[in-house]
Amino acid sequence: MLLAATCLSGCRESENPSVVNIPATADTKSGQTSKEDPNGPKIKFDHTSYDFGTVMQGEKLTHTFTFTNTGKSVLVISSTSASCGCTTSTPPRAPIKPGEKGKIDVTFDSKTKMGDVENKVRVASNAYPSPAVLTVKAHVIKQ
Repeated sequence: MLLAATCLSGCRESENPSVVNIPATADTKSGQTSKEDPNGPKIKFDHTSYDFGTVMQGEKLTHTFTFTNTGKSVLVISSTSASCGCTTSTPPRAPIKPGEKGKIDVTFDSKTKMGDVENKVRVASNAYPSPAVLTVKAHVIKQ
């Protein structure tokens, strides 16, 4: 799944992808799995949103999103990307077997931000549903 962060506080930086070169069945152009395969992988996140709360400008914050492959075949995160340079992600490199857990670390750098920030994160995989969308939020105040 594609992991894309959209900074609502005016982030206009170029795409910063973290790509894992493992083939997946998701449509590489749209990053979407259009229909569920009853024998395919399924990605289920423990939670899809995290609020860092009030943070001081300049802080780098990381949250780990955990997920389980609840499907019947191997799950592969094909790529992650962040559309904002203020947010990066680290996907698992190894395939996730049915019943196993994985994690995606999302790091937000508040150095150039102020006020309310919300980053949407898209994860592209061979699972259903794809893409999955994760959200990180923060309220950034001056030091």
